Amino acid sequence: MLFKTKKKRVCVIGLDGVPHGLLVRLAEDGVMTAAAELIRHGHLGRMRASLPEISAVSWTDFMTGLDAGGHGIFGFTDLKPGGYDLRFPNFRDVKAETFWDALGRAGKRSIVVNQPSTYPARPIPGSLVSGFVALELARAVSPSSHLAALNKMGYRIDIDTLRARDDAAFFWSDLEKTFDAGLKALDYFWNQDWDYFEFVVTGTDRLHHFHWTALEDSGHPFHGRAMDYYRRVDALIGDAAGRLDSLSGGRGAFFVLSDHGFTGIDQEVSLNAWLERRGFLEFAPEAERNLTAVASRSRAFALDPNRIYLNRRGRFPAGSVGEADVAGLKEELISSLSELEHGGRKVVRKVFDAGEIYHGPYANLGPDLVVLAEPGFDLKGSTKKKEVFGRTPGLEGMHTWDDAVFLAPEECGEDLKISDLAKIISSSYHKG
Repeated sequence: MLFKTKKKRVCVIGLDGVPHGLLVRLAEDGVMTAAAELIRHGHLGRMRASLPEISAVSWTDFMTGLDAGGHGIFGFTDLKPGGYDLRFPNFRDVKAETFWDALGRAGKRSIVVNQPSTYPARPIPGSLVSGFVALELARAVSPSSHLAALNKMGYRIDIDTLRARDDAAFFWSDLEKTFDAGLKALDYFWNQDWDYFEFVVTGTDRLHHFHWTALEDSGHPFHGRAMDYYRRVDALIGDAAGRLDSLSGGRGAFFVLSDHGFTGIDQEVSLNAWLERRGFLEFAPEAERNLTAVASRSRAFALDPNRIYLNRRGRFPAGSVGEADVAGLKEELISSLSELEHGGRKVVRKVFDAGEIYHGPYANLGPDLVVLAEPGFDLKGSTKKKEVFGRTPGLEGMHTWDDAVFLAPEECGEDLKISDLAKIISSSYHKG
């Protein structure tokens, strides 16, 4: 049942991995005409993503208004306490409330569809459909009363990324089918009672990872298909903005945002291979190359994608770094990484000390350093690689940090980061 009360409503469209420069270009070139209209009447700004600049952290920053030190999610993977074994954090591990919870205490209902890093779905004041990485739809929907409708419409959480990497025909077909299913879900949930509505498009990120060059090269065989996909994304944006205006009697607030930027990959960079080559990391002889085989002489190791942990005594079983050595080791790592080059090009843009970027009660659970690469150098934390530089077939695009987008009805301040948006969006209920 559609509630037609002309109350203040807020709608957010998330475009996973869309960089500022690409959105501006597509708006100016006439591909995204609805976005261009919103830009003309509002404000489009560049925004910093999380560090590391990945969806698991950035979307959690967004929904909590905190960085990883406040919510406890440092990546798609993390270390089990007291050792080197890996675990996969999920929505249950988020140690802070979301702004949807805060809106609920104010009597407002939220509908959130396809936001990454919300699996397994838990009750919010309204409805939630988890996005990537959701393993099964049955555990991705809250309340579960929506599950039958989603199954009936053939709702799809994400494309099959493993198959799509090696099969371009399948990629484009699966991308379209997933988008079509998302539109059906948007229609279904729009006709509920809500004060806050959020819908996230994940396909943009998938397009960028697998076919970034199709966006940049007008002569690319898939350029037309990439532009057509963005026309569909733009139509979704325009339709949602128009619906909001009608539903709220012109009192709605409409936002578009991304969780990080994107660019093409020139080289992948294995941080653990670099640490090993420079003598910071050793693996136990004859052991399988993984973190559980870190030798006691090791002083540092990396976790995907660009997190460096000091092998501290008291934190890790084979810890060799005492507290008195921490500052000097950090300086040594920062200096060495800053000198890393490939083909005469600087690889590392900046190395952040954890104290610069993490704030809150869980900051000590994260890495000691976070490495930010220059555009084109995709940092990886694999322990299997023995060469520092290389390429993975089928991957063309990589995440970037400081060119995410935030399109708002009005200017919302300079030097924005994604954790600022919860407060900005929530405060829009008190305007107009």
